[in-house]
Amino acid sequence: MTPELEFHIPADDVPERVTLFADVILPLPLPKLFTYRIPLEMSDDVLVGARVLVQFGTKKVLSCVVARVHEQAPTDYQAKYILEVIDEKPVVTGPQLKLFSWIAEYYMCTLGEVINAALPAALKLSSESKIQLHPQFSEETNEWPLTAHEEKILFALRQKPHLTFTEAGQLLQLTSFHKIIKSLLLKEVIIIYEEIAEKYAPKVVKKVRLAPAFTTDEATLEELFNQLATKAKQLDVLLKYVQLNPLLQDMALNEHGVEKNLLTSNPHLSLSAINTLIKNGVLEQFDVVVSRFPVAEGRGPYLASELSPDQASARDEVLDHFNSKDTVLLHGITGSGKTEVYIDLIQKAVDAGGQVLYLLPEIALTAQIVTRLKRVFQDRLGVYHSKFSDNERVEVWNGILSGRFQVIVGVRSSVFLPFHSLSLLVVDEEHEPSYKQHEPAPRYNAREVALMMAHFHGAKTLLGSATPSVETYYHCQTGRWGLVNLHVRYGEAVLPEIELVDIRRESLRKNMLSHFSQKLVHDMEDTLHRKEQVILFQNRRGYSPFIDCNDCAWIPKCRNCAVSLSYHKFSNELRCHYCGYHERKPNECPACGSTMLKTVGFGTEKIEDELKLLLPEARIQRMDLDTTKRKNSHQQIIEDFEQQRTNILVGTQMVTKGLDFEHVSLVGILSADSIIHFPDYRAHERAYQLFVQVSGRAGRKGKPGKVIIQTANPNQTIFERVIENNYLGLYEQEIAERQKFRYPPFVRIIKITVKHPEAKPCEAAAIALAKDLTDRLGRTGILGPEPPHIFKIRNLFLQEVHVKLDRDGGRLRFSKNQIQEAVFHLLQSKDFKNLRVAIDVDPA
Repeated sequence: MTPELEFHIPADDVPERVTLFADVILPLPLPKLFTYRIPLEMSDDVLVGARVLVQFGTKKVLSCVVARVHEQAPTDYQAKYILEVIDEKPVVTGPQLKLFSWIAEYYMCTLGEVINAALPAALKLSSESKIQLHPQFSEETNEWPLTAHEEKILFALRQKPHLTFTEAGQLLQLTSFHKIIKSLLLKEVIIIYEEIAEKYAPKVVKKVRLAPAFTTDEATLEELFNQLATKAKQLDVLLKYVQLNPLLQDMALNEHGVEKNLLTSNPHLSLSAINTLIKNGVLEQFDVVVSRFPVAEGRGPYLASELSPDQASARDEVLDHFNSKDTVLLHGITGSGKTEVYIDLIQKAVDAGGQVLYLLPEIALTAQIVTRLKRVFQDRLGVYHSKFSDNERVEVWNGILSGRFQVIVGVRSSVFLPFHSLSLLVVDEEHEPSYKQHEPAPRYNAREVALMMAHFHGAKTLLGSATPSVETYYHCQTGRWGLVNLHVRYGEAVLPEIELVDIRRESLRKNMLSHFSQKLVHDMEDTLHRKEQVILFQNRRGYSPFIDCNDCAWIPKCRNCAVSLSYHKFSNELRCHYCGYHERKPNECPACGSTMLKTVGFGTEKIEDELKLLLPEARIQRMDLDTTKRKNSHQQIIEDFEQQRTNILVGTQMVTKGLDFEHVSLVGILSADSIIHFPDYRAHERAYQLFVQVSGRAGRKGKPGKVIIQTANPNQTIFERVIENNYLGLYEQEIAERQKFRYPPFVRIIKITVKHPEAKPCEAAAIALAKDLTDRLGRTGILGPEPPHIFKIRNLFLQEVHVKLDRDGGRLRFSKNQIQEAVFHLLQSKDFKNLRVAIDVDPA
């Protein structure tokens, strides 16, 4: 288990210099902290939460975060010296360090894995020792004979300027080669050096300005124009410069200059003329460091919308609950205006001087929310998600530390940010499984981490959803958390009409047009005729889930995973959605040579393709993982739909989550049954959430909305709940079943996945693990082992063991210790080489 951390800085009033030590968190999956000695000259500079450079092992120099400064030398090894202090001020705050320690303990991983996930890549420095020829080495004057291995190193260093230790080992094909390196050092044939560069690079803009000699007064400037009268191209550059920078109004403006690219990108100006002016000393070029998030010119008044009476009442109820509870759920139906309530509460927190974290489950949502929040909070608002570059993420990180950003909108990784005065966390769409991190460790749930984050900061947490998770609603029903209901749509809007279409019956009647019922096609035509918009939801990307051969039934499989390859028509590829393997679609069956290859099933790409044939006049866009890979692609797709440059939006779960479109009056769910019938105890809960959420995109601005759900079995109870918007009925059914069969929230579940390149050792290791856990914890809560539905991923076979644990805190810690010991013993066993084990606490 990761040790409990104590965070303190030694007192300043020590009477004499004492030797200090620092416990540091290395960004590696190591189960403990390492202690390094602080050189006397650095005693005042090494701060808790700051980064320092240390040597780890013989190969690497790493940056790490100081967790503790103290006077106790380690007893079991000689502490190495810290090499260098990177930060003058901490980049990780005290509450962050406490939170990271809790994450490591609760999610059963190491602090190194947490810090590796938390810090932006540009704040993580590492290096491997490199060797190069000694500058004074000469074969003629060398007195020492060289061995064959040493000669090999010498030859390699004549071909390239340096070798890393890893390259030297590969060259010699030896596992233990350090004696050879040491011998070459003693013979002064080589030297060893480290090369570390700060990865974060500030954004630099090249600017130009007139040389000071030409800006003393207007007469001097006029004389310069006269001198350039015969040089038309240079004169054009000068005129453009004065136009962009009105010196005649104020000569002092010249000091700021203009961005060089404003001149070089102008097709009417000559690049050579610009460079000539610089060369001749008329213009001078200089660099300016600028922010990647420019500050708005002056702050105007906040522009928050006025709340309706229902919203204002909900806001007041939330504040009342905050007097006695730290966590409140806002259960508001789709379109009820929860976001405006959030904004009002965020504004109150900001006005009181606090910082706010607004969590969203998907990057797709940030575009709309940021636009709304920018109008209110302007340059106090920061955004943080994975589509940002490393340098952009570091600027947000530093902006929070400096206090520039008071409000942060971000996805799950935002819980790692360095807040220092956090007073409110808003977790929107709190039920979303996207908040769960699956690979690699830490396998955290951002909603749960947000609750602990609020605890360490003394902040309040507001959870929001139209379809709360069963666990969240249970905590409200038992009085642990506050509950506020908002069950009226904002303005004139009403909930959409929901209609079920029996596609089995429609198929028998020949009323299906490919994957669309005639009813859906007719309603889409009618909607487009009214100049309104359509959203179609299909929970599978690609063109088709797989292809097969009509003659021999051959189906292409992934070479790395136990899944069929999905067909993507646009790239004419077969792709694995688990490991990324892809290959060209064959023209004939490799098994029998037949050319009768057909697609089976349908994904978003096929829906888009067929819509273009059915509705040729419609402008159609697709939003799924394939179309949103570029940095701003989410934002562009949403903007096109908002501006009605798109009539129909086809998408996966991305289109279900909190998007607000004024002109959407029809939503179609194309394959409802595949969502309901899924081997998971949460299947009905998730299906209800998806259906209600995507239905909620229709009829949000006063226009009547309609939802068409295509299903082969319209008599299922879940559809009745969706049509009636009966969340409470779903909750009561689900909570009774979970209590009966011992599922969350009544127990905690830990999933242990055993991975191995071969099937039999994988199964044997899982059986051994299950037996050990049974001996330690008893048989009652141990389920498995058994292979998961997809039993091979990335060339590794999988077996799963599930452990159900009572929610008793003391017992939970003991049980987790026992699990970690059992896993450790399994990994140490000589019977199971190349074994990997992943522990997932509260699996989604």
